Amino acid sequence: MADESNQTDRSNQESERDEDDFYALDPSAVARIIYAVDIGDRERLIAEMEPLHPADIADLLEQSNAFDRRRIIELYGPEFDGDILSELDESIREEVIGLLHPEVLAEAVRELDSDDVVDLVEDLEDHQQEAILEVLEDSDRVAVRQSLTYPEYSAGRLMQREVVMAPEHWNVGEAIDFLRNQDDLPEQFYHIILVDPRLHPVGNVTLGKLMGSRREVMLSSLVEEMFHIIPVTRDEGEVAYAFNQYHLISAPVVDENDRLVGVITIDDAMAVLDEEHEEDIMRLAGVGESGINDKVFETTKARFPWLAVNLVTAILASLVIAQFEVIIAQFVALAVLMPIVASMGGNAGTQSLTVAVRAIATKDLTGSNVWRVIRREVLVGLVNGLIFAVVMGIVGMLWFGGPALGYVIAAAMVINLVMAGLAGTVIPVLLEKAGVDPALASGAFVTTVTDVVGFFAFLGLAAVVLL
Repeated sequence: MADESNQTDRSNQESERDEDDFYALDPSAVARIIYAVDIGDRERLIAEMEPLHPADIADLLEQSNAFDRRRIIELYGPEFDGDILSELDESIREEVIGLLHPEVLAEAVRELDSDDVVDLVEDLEDHQQEAILEVLEDSDRVAVRQSLTYPEYSAGRLMQREVVMAPEHWNVGEAIDFLRNQDDLPEQFYHIILVDPRLHPVGNVTLGKLMGSRREVMLSSLVEEMFHIIPVTRDEGEVAYAFNQYHLISAPVVDENDRLVGVITIDDAMAVLDEEHEEDIMRLAGVGESGINDKVFETTKARFPWLAVNLVTAILASLVIAQFEVIIAQFVALAVLMPIVASMGGNAGTQSLTVAVRAIATKDLTGSNVWRVIRREVLVGLVNGLIFAVVMGIVGMLWFGGPALGYVIAAAMVINLVMAGLAGTVIPVLLEKAGVDPALASGAFVTTVTDVVGFFAFLGLAAVVLL
């Protein structure tokens, strides 16, 4: 009765949670887990952790401090699942591996598919890599070592070696009998890959079509129309794009001789796509790949270079201002209004920049439409500039009691917002053409352009109109 009552209480608590937090960790569940750790009750801890998905347990470990994380791992012990390791953020994965008992680590790693093992070990120190590889079966160890020879961020690192394939001349009955007699099928797979005698993939057959067809039907008559073969050296970002663009579920991977060596599934491709989006966002903000679990030194090291770049751009803007010291000294109102022009230009440039970088990443911004997109962003900047020019012109006249200053800031606002739209689109396009990641470098250039143009236009016009 007590168990049923506790279950009812938890169900009621879940129903009362905000919908926006439905998939977040339940604070009350976290509190119960920490309490079980505090009192050293392993059975209670296991009971609390059992309903959680490995991704939720990984979140729990990531959000815990180092002291609680160690205590949870030590008490949870042999129940630690290999899927938890694959879900952990790289910033604490090495720490968690170091806390696990060797036998627990060995059992956890053996549960993983080859692609998850590769993802797990590729960023570890050599001695930790060897410790993990040694617990694998010989065939799995060879497969993982082979995958590690491929370039980082390539399809060879992303693929899993567990492949379900069949000769192209088989029928449905032969394929079903083959599958039923196998003891080591992957836990999840979506297609049977048809191959010719040289192990060249020639088509995909979905499990739905396989199970819905009569035994005598030839597999070659059931192949999907959409069939993409991925070279083992293809960049994983390109792989993720193909999966998203063509709605792929899985795709075979071939070596330099076009022989089947692995398969990539949608879950791994979407994980890459998510990482690519996150990376672009972080780089646009100038924070690299840092996470919430990084140490102070690591975070400082990642952010310092871009703060230094921003300092240089700020000095350039200051040099422009220094050229107009005389007029600023005569008209103090200019110092009050300068930040408005620069800030509006910077925000407008960031808007255009974000749209352009995202369009480049998704291959929506190409040579065939680049001028149309640039023209649109410039016109948007012009329209917004005219609207805010009227607003700031009126504010300038009312605030400082004369029309001249209103005219100056209105004109400067139009010029800077037009330039912001132009720079925010053209700069990432030029950087991409030059082979530089536009997400990494565009922000500093756009900020420099909008600051310099904004200050020069505002102060230059003021010198002409007011002196």
